[in-house]
Amino acid sequence: MHARPLRVRRLGRLEYGEALRLQKETELSVRERREPDTLLLVEHPHVLTVGRRATRELILAGPEQLAARGVAVYETNRGGKMTYHGLGQVVGYPVINLSPDREDVHKYVRDLEEALIRAMLDFSVEAFRVPGLTGVHTAAGKVAAIGVHIARWVTTHGFALNVNTDLDYFKLIVACEGEPVASLKGILGRELQLREVEDRVVARFAEVFGATPVEGAELWEEAGV
Repeated sequence: MHARPLRVRRLGRLEYGEALRLQKETELSVRERREPDTLLLVEHPHVLTVGRRATRELILAGPEQLAARGVAVYETNRGGKMTYHGLGQVVGYPVINLSPDREDVHKYVRDLEEALIRAMLDFSVEAFRVPGLTGVHTAAGKVAAIGVHIARWVTTHGFALNVNTDLDYFKLIVACEGEPVASLKGILGRELQLREVEDRVVARFAEVFGATPVEGAELWEEAGV
């Protein structure tokens, strides 16, 4: 089967609300097939996001403490509960059309996990699934959270991978199912370049989803999109 093109957009450090706006724009373009499947990669300033299965009671800090630490709060339509995004994370928002050949929500989430597990192995980090939980785990704790939204088989939201993340910020919330969290920096004992981690995530995502990643405006010209 011919590999579908995957447009990769590296957004750098971007405020959560602006990234959400870009997701919605991209979602419409992908649904109308004006643009190909797209993977948005971003690093957010400190923010807590409230998923559909969460309430604000899962935020353990008061408004004053959050303000003092520069932490914003957003309610979202993604699945899952409460999570934190912040500096030192690689956050990925795949906006892809699962129709007609990938119309399986469960498989989509498992494939996201698989892509991240393979990317972790590229750094000699053994990662795995935990039955009954969503996300990617290591012996040291959960290293990646996953929460998605799918409308008319087009995906939004995605995953957050702790690379050089200050895990203290997770103490502000009851994260996901309350599991311990970990970072690649903590596991490996050194900081990593986010670009290097993004490269491996892109490669493994493309591998799992049978796509050809392309960056830049030449994508839709070459692909005829």
